[in-house]
Amino acid sequence: MSTVLVTGSAGLIGSESVKFFAHLGFNVVGIDNDMRAYFFGESASTTWNRDLLKDALGEKYQHYNVDIRDRKEVESIFKEYSSDISLIIHTAAQPSHDWAANDPHVDFSVNANGTLVLLEATRQYCPNAVFIFTSTNKVYGDTPNYLPLEELETRWEIDANHHYTIGIDESMTIDNSKHSLFGVSKVAADVLVQEYGRYFDMKTASFRGGCLTGPAHSGAKLHGFLAYLMKCTILSEAYTIYGYKGKQVRDNIHSYDLVNAFYQFYQNPRCGEVYNIGGSRHSNCSMLEAIQMCEEIAGKKLDYTYSESNRSGDHIWYISNVDKFKSHYPNWQYKYRIQDIISEIYIAQSSKY
Repeated sequence: MSTVLVTGSAGLIGSESVKFFAHLGFNVVGIDNDMRAYFFGESASTTWNRDLLKDALGEKYQHYNVDIRDRKEVESIFKEYSSDISLIIHTAAQPSHDWAANDPHVDFSVNANGTLVLLEATRQYCPNAVFIFTSTNKVYGDTPNYLPLEELETRWEIDANHHYTIGIDESMTIDNSKHSLFGVSKVAADVLVQEYGRYFDMKTASFRGGCLTGPAHSGAKLHGFLAYLMKCTILSEAYTIYGYKGKQVRDNIHSYDLVNAFYQFYQNPRCGEVYNIGGSRHSNCSMLEAIQMCEEIAGKKLDYTYSESNRSGDHIWYISNVDKFKSHYPNWQYKYRIQDIISEIYIAQSSKY
C-alpha cells in the first residue's frame, strides 16, 4: 500500500487527512513539531491530537517531530519513503495574519520557504506523487471588500445581481490589494505550488480555503474562529468582535469535506491547478449568526464586547464559489452544513472542558 505524507499532521486539516487516508488503507507519515503552541500558546497545542492519532492508528501512522524549514531532515524523510509516497498533503503553516505582523521573518520562512523545501523534496525524490497545498482566501487580499455590499439585519450581503453573488471564484485578482503579511507569505507559497506544477509538470494543486473548521480544531484567539467562539461560550470567557458591526460573513467548511475534496483530486490529478474551496452558499454565517448558534447549542450566553477597530485587511464578506472544483470532480459533495459543524464542535469541546 502506498504512503501519504502529511505536514501539520496533528492540526485540524492534517489530522483529518491522517485519519481519512489511514481508514482507506494507506500508510501515513506525519510531520508536525507543534509550532501552533509557539504561535498561540500552550492552550493551542496539538500534542493531544498527535497522541490520539498514534494510539488509534498504531503502525499505520509514523510521526516525525520535524520543522518543515529543516531541509536536511525533510529530505531525509522523503528519501526513506521515496518509493512509496504517492501523495503529499501540505497543511503546516503560520495561519494568523495578526501574528504575522509580529514576526514577519518566521511567518514567511514557515509559509513560503517551508513550502519550497517540500516541493523540491517532492521533485527530487517522488516527482510522480500528487502535491496538495492548503492555501487561503487571503491570497485575494482585501479586494473582496470593494464588492457592492449592503447591510442587512444580521449580516453584510453582496448585490443580488453581481457576478460573485453565488460566491467568489478564481477569476478574482490577487494583485493591487492589502493582503496582510500572512497573505503575502501564502501567496508566495500558492504561486510556488502552481509553478512546480506548470514548469515541472508535477501534479500540484492549491486549495484556497475559506474558514476551515471542525471538532479537532485547537481554537485560539488569533486563529480558529468557530472553535474559539464555542470555547468562550462554554467556558464563559470574554470574546471581542472586531469591526463591521459583527456582521462580517464567512463560509465554513468541515475538515472532512475538505479532505474528501483532496481525495477526489488525488484520484484524477491535474498540473498546477487552483481551486477556491469553502462552505460556499451551502455553509456560511456572519459573526452575529455564529454567536446565536453557539448560544443556542450550548444553552449559554456568550460574554462578548464590540470594538470598532476591524483587523487590517480583514474581509467583510467572503463566500467561496466552488463550481470550478465541482465541474472537475462532480462526485464530490458536502456532508456538513454550518449547524452540523457547530454542533460537532460543541460535543467535542464539552467532553474536553
